[in-house]
Amino acid sequence: MSKKKVVVAYSGGLDTSYTVMYLAREKGYEVYAACANTGGFSAEQLKTNEENAYKLGAASYVTLDVTEEYYEKSLKYMVFGNVLRNGTYPISVSSERIFQGIAIARYAKEIGADAIAHGSTGAGNDQVRFDMTFLVMCPDMEIITLTRDGNLSRKEEVDYLNAGGFTADFAKLKYSYNVGIWGTSICGGEILDSRQGLPESAFLKHPVKTGEEEVSLGFVHGEIDSVNGVHYDDKIAAIQAVEQIGAAWGVGRDIHVGDTIIGIKGRVGFEAAAPMMIIAAHKLLEKFTLSKWQQYWKEQVGNWYGMFLHESQYLEPVMRDIEAMLESSQRNVNGTVTLKLRPYCFETVGVDSKDDLVKNKLGEYGEGAKGWTSDEAKGFIKVSSTPLRAYYLNHPEELADD
Repeated sequence: MSKKKVVVAYSGGLDTSYTVMYLAREKGYEVYAACANTGGFSAEQLKTNEENAYKLGAASYVTLDVTEEYYEKSLKYMVFGNVLRNGTYPISVSSERIFQGIAIARYAKEIGADAIAHGSTGAGNDQVRFDMTFLVMCPDMEIITLTRDGNLSRKEEVDYLNAGGFTADFAKLKYSYNVGIWGTSICGGEILDSRQGLPESAFLKHPVKTGEEEVSLGFVHGEIDSVNGVHYDDKIAAIQAVEQIGAAWGVGRDIHVGDTIIGIKGRVGFEAAAPMMIIAAHKLLEKFTLSKWQQYWKEQVGNWYGMFLHESQYLEPVMRDIEAMLESSQRNVNGTVTLKLRPYCFETVGVDSKDDLVKNKLGEYGEGAKGWTSDEAKGFIKVSSTPLRAYYLNHPEELADD
């Protein structure tokens, strides 16, 4: 009889390494290790992952590069929506999990797998993101989660790998990092104490510049198009260029506190220079180029988009409707935004746009009116005050001094 096929969502970390070896040796599966790369792995890391997967007993290894898909189907909409969870966190690595799950599920269907496995524990959000994606896309496949089901400790997993002849540096570090194209999350250490913040040593990128620097970000229909005057067809390369500039100043750091999918509060540090700079620049440009009600309603749906993405609801059909609205809203979001960077911080300076609504023939705020007369202004104000005047004519006592 042929062996059952299982696709393991393989990151090269402790939990997924244990999963590959255990399923191959103890359960007799034909293991297909698949690393879904959404921009967080270097070429060297991917090469090491492949070598280790075969050492662990995988029958096959594949890297699924979905970075461009991740940008086209999510990142650009997060920029369109100026998505910052709780006004703070750019939904960095967590948003990548959805697309990693989709890529793994797609691959499992392609090879006719009997099961899919991942290394998530029972205490985090990722178990929801992977399980939900697999349940929807591969409803007939078994989902295997050895670490979660066995409540395995790091020591148990390391001891098993060592006994099986596989040694790697799985030492428990003070901080754990998840690096992605849309930022790096930092967990552990002082984060576990609500009273403390992160020290400089906890961050991977540190300021190497002093003084200040201006950087210009160009947008066409809401998408990043240029950095300091250099045009980018490749939007991932544009994001990386912004990240390189911002990281040199140590910008984009913060600590996010929010509600997890499983219902408990979570706290995570992050450094995300590119997302924070791009979103801030984009949001400023929209203030100049969108109407009052475009901004209002786009903010509402942007908040929902970010929340649904975080809550593992990317496949909910309404997300496609929200994306359509967000994309439509960007037709006049064109121009160049100037930011000023200093160590650990940046500020928005101004915009240059052909669609600038501040520039108009009707008037200049606080300076002079050209589109209406003085009498028309007074009439507008009087009519606008009618509801208030009507109310207080009936309730004059509420205007009286206490």
